[in-house]
Amino acid sequence: MVRRSVDECRILDLPKICDPRGNLTFIEGERHIPFDIRRVYYLYDVPGGSDRGSHAHRDLHQFVVAMSGSFDVELDDGRSKKRFHLNRSYYGLYICPMMWRQLDNFSSGAVCMVLASELYSENDYVRDYKAFLDLVGRQE
Repeated sequence: MVRRSVDECRILDLPKICDPRGNLTFIEGERHIPFDIRRVYYLYDVPGGSDRGSHAHRDLHQFVVAMSGSFDVELDDGRSKKRFHLNRSYYGLYICPMMWRQLDNFSSGAVCMVLASELYSENDYVRDYKAFLDLVGRQE
């Protein structure tokens, strides 16, 4: 398994076409993000004080966008952590495989869209933090 670093995860700017009638942003797989898009899903109506995530993916690449409102994403590679605040629809966060992620601090009405490199597979998830640390080569 390739050892990953939170430094591989980064904010990517998206095209923004400004127009007095309303702005437009688009995303093309393998052009604006470093993978082909195989699945799209979104989180919404997250109750105040709740969090999402608390898992890693073995092989899945993701791109996370705050379509409305704001939220935070904390990434953990087993050695270090990095926190990102997402609050605009014209940029997003690229997340490489084997990053433990926690999404929290959702504003009222926040909508989190996720573009994924693969179709859903339960086998790709690592849902136990200790198992994650074992997989990335670090013992607690």
